[in-house]
Parts: sequence; C-alpha cells; structure tokens
Amino acid sequence: MIAALGLGALIGILLGLLGGGGSILAVPALVYGVGLPLDAAVPTSLLVVGMSAAAAVLPRLRAGQVRWRVATVFGAAGAVSAFAGAAVNRLLDPRIVLIGFAVMMVAAGIRMLRRQGGNGGDCALPGGGVNWRGCLPKSVAAGVVVGFLTGLFGVGGGFLIIPALVLLLGLPMTVAVGTSLVIIVINSVAGFVAHAGDTTVDYGIAAGFTAAAIVGSLVAARVAARLPAARLRRWFAYLVFVVAAFVVVQVLLHPAAG
Repeated sequence: MIAALGLGALIGILLGLLGGGGSILAVPALVYGVGLPLDAAVPTSLLVVGMSAAAAVLPRLRAGQVRWRVATVFGAAGAVSAFAGAAVNRLLDPRIVLIGFAVMMVAAGIRMLRRQGGNGGDCALPGGGVNWRGCLPKSVAAGVVVGFLTGLFGVGGGFLIIPALVLLLGLPMTVAVGTSLVIIVINSVAGFVAHAGDTTVDYGIAAGFTAAAIVGSLVAARVAARLPAARLRRWFAYLVFVVAAFVVVQVLLHPAAG
C-alpha cells in the first residue's frame, strides 16, 4: 500500500502540472511497482486517472480554461472508440500490449522534447469563438484515435490530447490543458466501463492510489503556473524514456509477468 500511495502521488503531480502525461506511467507503476497483473492494472489505471483528472480540472474551471463544446465532441468520439480498443486488448498477449505501450511511451517522450510552434488549426477564432466547420471533423478524428489508445493501453491520453488541441485544433495552451483534463475524464470513464468486466479490481489499492493521486494533482495544479513548463516537459520526457526501457527489460527477462 505504501508503494501505491507514493506512486499515486507521483501520477497525480504529473497530471496536475502538465494536464496529462502522468497517466502514461500509471500502468507500469501498477504492474511493476504495486504488483498488479496487467488485466487488473488497466482498469485500475483508468479509475485513478479519471478521478485525478476530475480533481485537477477544478482550479482551471474557475479560471475559465475549459472549452466545453470541444471537450464534449472530442470526448464523445473517444468514448465510443475506447470500447474498440478494449476489445483489441483482450485479443493480444499481455507481453505484446506492454511492448506496444513502451513504444508509445517513447513516441510520446520524443513529442514532448520537440519545440511546439505557434497555434494553428481551426478551433480558435480571434474573438474566442469556434469555427465548427473545420473544427468538428478534426475533433472527431482526434477523439477516435485517442479513445482507441485509451481502451487499448489504459491511459488517459493527455500526452496526445494536448498536442492535438494546440497544434491541430488551435487552442491556446492554457485552455488546451483544462480541456484535456475534461476529455481525460470522459475517456477514462468509457475505458473503465469497457474493461470493468475483464477482472476483479482491488478497490482497496485503487482507493489508496487514487486518493494520493488526487492530492498530488490538486497541489500540483495550484503551483503549475509558477513552474517552467518547458523544463517540466523535458524532464518528464526523460522519465518516460527510462520507464519505457524498464518495461521492455522486464518483459524480456520475465516473459510470463504480464
């Protein structure tokens, strides 16, 4: 339980600071840190991430940093495809899922290290409105991709949602972070429902992990504006690379561990 509390706090802190990203560490933390089997770690991760994101978004609601219509369209598309991702997850060997997860972590880390250009896309108009003619199809397409990965790997998808909102849809970074947290909640709920019948969730571990993550996310969300975001993203990317390498080594050394 001590491991669950410590790792949960870490996940929550990263989620609160970056508006996503912490969830990508939740599955390996639950598998290798807490000792859960993969089929239990995936729904537990989604439960933890969803509740932590809900807590982290509260300070941003008061600041008006959520674009609700974009979050609804993006999240609804993802909620549907999360069930498809969960179905594919059931067909794959757990080792393949973990290796695929590690590959996705490396891709996410590389993306975090790249400098992001100015806003583009179709969803942000100068007056603060939304150009739905261009925004709607892109929101649906991006939501479908992120939702599928949510169901497949048990991640909230913030590391994909934020660049999609900023670079593809054109939302300002502060609004993208708040909107991402709402989308993560929607995707996590859908993914959890899709996986809930696959195994028995240890709700004691889940509760401890989630409580620590919520506390971490609330504290981190309050101090996020005072910290250098670029440096945080860079160090988080390095951490993701280390965890990805650890997952691959564990799968190779203990092929039956999944």
